[in-house]
Amino acid sequence: MTAVLLTRHGGVDALEYHDDVPTPTPGADEVLIQVAAAGINNTDINTRVGWYSMNAAAAGGTRGATEVGEVRAEDASWSGAPMEFPRIQGADCCGRIVAVGSGVARSRIGERVIVRPLLRSYVEYRPFECWTLGSECDGAFAQFVKAPARETYAVDCDWSDAELASIPCAFSTAENMLHRASVGAERVLVTGASGGVGSAAVQLAKRRGAFVVAVAGRSKADAVRALGADEVVPADADLADAVGEKTFDVVVDVVAGPSWPALLKGLKVGGRYAAAGAIGGPSVQLDVRSLYLKDLAFFGCTFQEDAVFENLISYVERGEIRAVAARTFPLREIARAQAEFLAKDFVGKLVLVPPT
Repeated sequence: MTAVLLTRHGGVDALEYHDDVPTPTPGADEVLIQVAAAGINNTDINTRVGWYSMNAAAAGGTRGATEVGEVRAEDASWSGAPMEFPRIQGADCCGRIVAVGSGVARSRIGERVIVRPLLRSYVEYRPFECWTLGSECDGAFAQFVKAPARETYAVDCDWSDAELASIPCAFSTAENMLHRASVGAERVLVTGASGGVGSAAVQLAKRRGAFVVAVAGRSKADAVRALGADEVVPADADLADAVGEKTFDVVVDVVAGPSWPALLKGLKVGGRYAAAGAIGGPSVQLDVRSLYLKDLAFFGCTFQEDAVFENLISYVERGEIRAVAARTFPLREIARAQAEFLAKDFVGKLVLVPPT
């Protein structure tokens, strides 16, 4: 089959396009999926460059930069374990089941599906443990991928493959932050609101009845409002002035970076802060008095309870949300697609399409 292999940590030259990769064989309780579309995420680039390594993070490396300092291979994956190369990346998968392993009903062949990107089957559903599709096992930057049957979900909707491939990673990350922070009909600030996770968080918070203030680039403000944001704060504004003090019940953050203290200033007493990214830079300055004197609650959000992804499927099928697939690229143009991803001049998701 055709696939893109990540051969090492590094720049886009570490990605190799091959058309002679063995097609995977589904094992017991697994399905084989012919990939129709695969979304691009920050985690793909972060993993490629070794951004998750603690010493790389200390050296800087924002927005998936190609240079993050010296990378220690032993902790350069998102899980803190060494990556195994070559690896087929791609956490977002939309496609059709074309074969099944033992223990899976043959009636599932033909289903159009998406895969939960944080896989629990391979770690026996232990709490706070998971594999990421495309990190600890091969992912969707290929013509075919195998996945656990119980974590592969049929979806009944009229969306395009590219739209459906925009759901798994970004929307589950956003929904998980809202789920963990118990967001309801209250004031919510969403950073990075034009990106995949941020734009999903805007929609999902509005679905919960929240008043949403989104931080986004000026050129993207109208598009973010169209997703449901009640107000948009320009990303280049002085965030401390724009956000104010004790204004929000919840902050949903994927940016961090130098403006991070302003987010805590903007939280009300008893407010909640949820994080699942740091595209503005992972190292921040925390005055611990802001934490305890305001009785704040912090949520680091990676592991997802089963209900998070299952709820997303129901939202899609009931027409309560809609993914934004900004552009598609042939799989062989992954380097150009990731360059455009890093340029951040779009709203929503960029999606790769493998050859048929």
